Amino acid sequence: MNEVKLNKYNNDWYNPGSTLKKTLWCLANMFFFKTMLPFPSSFKVKLLKLFGATIGTDVVIKPNVNIKYPWFLEIGNDCWIGEGVWIDNLAMVTIGSNVVLSQGAYLLTGSHDYKKVSFDLMLGEIVLEDGVWIGAKATVCPDVTCRSHAVLAVGSVATKDLEAYGIYQGNPATLKRERSLES
Repeated sequence: MNEVKLNKYNNDWYNPGSTLKKTLWCLANMFFFKTMLPFPSSFKVKLLKLFGATIGTDVVIKPNVNIKYPWFLEIGNDCWIGEGVWIDNLAMVTIGSNVVLSQGAYLLTGSHDYKKVSFDLMLGEIVLEDGVWIGAKATVCPDVTCRSHAVLAVGSVATKDLEAYGIYQGNPATLKRERSLES
């Protein structure tokens, strides 16, 4: 049986940006996003755009949000990002309009290949289509698309795509019922 050899790990192929860019973002993220100080969402949106994010109108970003790399982030209009959300976007994260990321939600675009001795880094994009709701403390894994108006319930883990208007729950998340919206 082979064993994991972390000294063989090598992600030199992964270059998400210059050291200066990453350092400047790390400081901005630490002082203005990963803080309980209530900086206005409009200010945070301007900072994200300055670092290369594409952000729509009327986006609300609560305190204590962690965003890995804004240049791998696209957010539509009228979205809410709750306290303690972690967008761990080593790869692209695309968020449609009218999307809610509740408190403590986690968008995870990176993992490791447990089959390799070298524990290689693996990346996968995340897409949250219009009207999606990711519940508090729920996790969306790499290579997952949450289709229009899907719901991922509190504490659930999406390891596969969520179909439109489906309500998913559990670990791994499974379809529980259909979302029906009233006017």
